[in-house]
Amino acid sequence: MGKLFLVPTPIGNLEDMTIRGIRILKEADVILAEDTRTSAKLLAHFEIKNKLISHHKFNEHKTVDMIARQIEDGKNVALISDAGTPGISDPGFLLVRTCLEKDIEVECLPGATALIPALVNSGFPTDRFTFEGFLPQKKGRHKKIKDLVTETRTMIFYESPYRLIKSLEQFAEFMGSDRKASVSRELSKFFEENRRGTLKELIEYFSSKTIKGEIVIVLEGYQAEKENEEE
Repeated sequence: MGKLFLVPTPIGNLEDMTIRGIRILKEADVILAEDTRTSAKLLAHFEIKNKLISHHKFNEHKTVDMIARQIEDGKNVALISDAGTPGISDPGFLLVRTCLEKDIEVECLPGATALIPALVNSGFPTDRFTFEGFLPQKKGRHKKIKDLVTETRTMIFYESPYRLIKSLEQFAEFMGSDRKASVSRELSKFFEENRRGTLKELIEYFSSKTIKGEIVIVLEGYQAEKENEEE
C-alpha cells in the first residue's frame, strides 16, 4: 500500500518551500494540485516533473475514491494547494477522511500557512485563538458575525481584496468601530503589509488605496472588562 502526503507550498516566497517537501514531490507517483497551471510553475522552478492531476473543490467528491484505490494499489500520492497547507480553506479534508476510513496512512508535512504569521504579527493574544476561514459570501454572513460578537479569543479570517472593506465595515457594524484589528496582505512577498488599528482606522486607510493580494484579518477578542469600565 502507498501513502498520502500533504505537502505545504509557499504562500508567496518560493524560498519557504522546504527541502523535505521538494523531496516528497519528486518521489511521489502522482501529485494532486488545486490548479495545475499554478502548481506547474512551482514544480518547474524546483525541476519536479512528476505526473500532475487536478484536484479541487469542484471534482473532489467524484475523485477521492479513485485516488484512494490508487494508493491502495501501491502509489504514493502528494496533495498540494495553490498556496499554503492543503485542507486549510483549501481542498484536502475529504481525501484525508476517505484515506483514514480505508486505513491508508496519511502524513502532513509542516510548512507554510498564512494564518500563523498574520496572528503573530497582529500583537493580539496567541495563546487562544479561533480560525474562521472565509466568511459566507451571502447567506449566513450576518449571523456568523453576530455569533462572534462576544468571542473572547483572537479571531482570524481569510478574505479577498475585493471584499476587505465590506468585511471591515460589517465587523464595525456589529462589534463596534473601536474594536482593534490587524490586516495582513502579501505575506512573505516583497510588498508585505501588516496594518494595525481600530476597525474605523483600518476602513479609512484601505478605502484610500487600491487593495491587492491575499488578505488575513485578525480581530481582537471581546473584552467584557473594557465594556464594564465604559459603563
